[in-house]
Amino acid sequence: MSDDFELDTDDLTRRMDGAMSNLRTEFASLRTGRASASMLEPVMVDAYGAMTPINQVGTVNVPEPRMVTVNVWDKGLVGKVEKAIRESGLGINPQTNGTIIMLPIPELNEERRRELGKVAGQYAENARISIRNVRRDGMDQIKKAKADGMSEDDQKLWESEVQDLTDAYIKKVDDALDTKQSEIMQV
Repeated sequence: MSDDFELDTDDLTRRMDGAMSNLRTEFASLRTGRASASMLEPVMVDAYGAMTPINQVGTVNVPEPRMVTVNVWDKGLVGKVEKAIRESGLGINPQTNGTIIMLPIPELNEERRRELGKVAGQYAENARISIRNVRRDGMDQIKKAKADGMSEDDQKLWESEVQDLTDAYIKKVDDALDTKQSEIMQV
């Protein structure tokens, strides 16, 4: 490999790890018929004039396998939290008991499972696109170095390294998608 060119593979790896981390977060928000506190992470509440994550206005707990509770700290926000959950598209009907909002998680029907599988596929494709964009940036750096006098052998070595890294991360995305889809389809 060239003495004067050093591709920052750590930066490429870090950026691809970021795409994987984002994918895991998106997958956690998908409901699989089991209660999970992370399914409420994307829900934002209009609290005190600003959009606030639900975990900053109350405590999210999972007391039972099919129940999530939100203990809202400010009694005046209970209605807003309930509205935010209703409008979040999670398909959950909140039940209020004082400052505690209970979210019973219903069984998923076959149609809803298929829809969630498609959504998971879209999330995975977005992650693949992010990873390919990182790959393109790496390849562009290599092409620039080639224009600056890098040998063709070195260019091929670096391109091969970037492609191997990309292939490894695309496989991680595919594996994560397979796992999530089997989890969704599990009755």
